[in-house]
Amino acid sequence: MRCLQKNVPRPLPIGWDTGGSTLSAIIEVKNLCHTYSVGTPFEHKAVVNMNFTIEKGEFLGVIGHTGSGKSTLMQHLNGLLKPTSGQILLHGEDIHKDKQTTRAARFRVGLVFQYPEYQLFEDTVYQDIAFGPKNMGLNDEQIRERVLRAIGFVGLSEDVLEKSPFDLSGGQKRRAAIAGVIAMEPEIIIFDEPTAGLDPVGCKALLENIRSYQKAANATVLMVSHSMDDVALLADRLLVLNKGEVEMLASPCEVFAHAERLQEIGLTVPQVTAVLLRLRELGVDIDTATYTVPDAARKLLRLKGGVQNA
Repeated sequence: MRCLQKNVPRPLPIGWDTGGSTLSAIIEVKNLCHTYSVGTPFEHKAVVNMNFTIEKGEFLGVIGHTGSGKSTLMQHLNGLLKPTSGQILLHGEDIHKDKQTTRAARFRVGLVFQYPEYQLFEDTVYQDIAFGPKNMGLNDEQIRERVLRAIGFVGLSEDVLEKSPFDLSGGQKRRAAIAGVIAMEPEIIIFDEPTAGLDPVGCKALLENIRSYQKAANATVLMVSHSMDDVALLADRLLVLNKGEVEMLASPCEVFAHAERLQEIGLTVPQVTAVLLRLRELGVDIDTATYTVPDAARKLLRLKGGVQNA
């Protein structure tokens, strides 16, 4: 994706949202607040008056420094936490309307926690992946179909299904745990730092699996990540959180055009953007709203007169 800005705009105001999406909203977050330990000396406001929508079929990257409210927000989106005030609407319906609605939301919004392999517990990989579909009330044939589809998406072969999950490699355990969520075929799937602890090869393969699943299933994907390079390349939009509030919500190109503001709130930028920022500090007149190598190369060549209209 190329950034189209010719000049770096001024920093975005708090809560800036480009909007303008032509997709339909699948989740609406309305005036969401969450306070832990209310009325005690340990009272802490983790989420403060958040308002935004998540569009059907989009890949939304979620970034923010430690303590910005990312994990609290993710647990609200599938009903694990109940708001102190405000609402989470799934297809226009409050997920906390009643117990049945909340339970249904947890099947429709899948949540893959960080290090999900620590949640494996069944005797075989098959049983672990089948656990969710079984609790949905599906029959044996339907469960098997879902298990096989899920392992296909995460790159596991059928020969691991009868093994103990504890006999798998670390990367295979991660894939098996993710397959357990995919097997429920949620409309929305949330990944909390899915590549944490993986080597570069494992990271690349897993991210490709996630992107392939999103496209094949037309699913809505949210991915919390500390890797600016990963979210820059994968996400349609980025949700930037700061001190429990929405700082920005826009395309990666627009968000990373404000690298200085991101650094002010404790975030890094993609490596390419960091290089261009350093060049600008050294006096090179270059647009830093770039996060891919090809786009950066075009801009550098244009400076040297090698390419016109880059």
